[in-house]
Amino acid sequence: MTLAQSIQQYGETPIPHHVMTWLLQDYRQPNDKIQYLVKDGLLLPVRKGLYVAGPKITHQQPDPFLLANHILGPSYVSLESALSYYDLIPEKVYETTSVTTKGSRIYQTPLGVFSYTRLRLPYYSYGIASVAVSPKQRFLVATPEKALFDKIIATAGVELRSRKGALAYLENDLRIDLDRLKTLNVPAMKEWLVNSPKRTSLDILVQTIQQL
Repeated sequence: MTLAQSIQQYGETPIPHHVMTWLLQDYRQPNDKIQYLVKDGLLLPVRKGLYVAGPKITHQQPDPFLLANHILGPSYVSLESALSYYDLIPEKVYETTSVTTKGSRIYQTPLGVFSYTRLRLPYYSYGIASVAVSPKQRFLVATPEKALFDKIIATAGVELRSRKGALAYLENDLRIDLDRLKTLNVPAMKEWLVNSPKRTSLDILVQTIQQL
């Protein structure tokens, strides 16, 4: 099997640096070879130590949500990206938004913009779904309920003080389909409240959804 064929096997998945050095174990200077592969278009660097197969090898690319999980970990896709993924908000999202236990940051990559917002444990660990999009691709994404919680927590200045105000925020700011809100798992949302930031706002949110 040629080196190009070996790399092509990873067309749907991000390739960490240690995998590349394993593929290049017969080379005396694997890091120099990696630089050559990047220059020749056989590898596409996403960030330091993370690559995808380049356009000269394959037109396949990892799903942006899977890539987001790998660019910074631990993390899961949430906020606007997850809300759009579940068709809770009408807008198309051009930046892949995630939540992490590490510091907030933004990565500008050849495959798009990936942003990360810090949320603390134990709240971070609630409401994370593992979704398979192909035999080789499985990513972590917030459930619809958690994505909505995360959005309210992560948005500066959003404090819900009444059901009327919560409804206005949902309809006017997020433009969420209220019928979709009726399908959310309210019992799960209630369980998360005890360890949630902005607990008062989220409690009012839950009450508002229950009254729809």
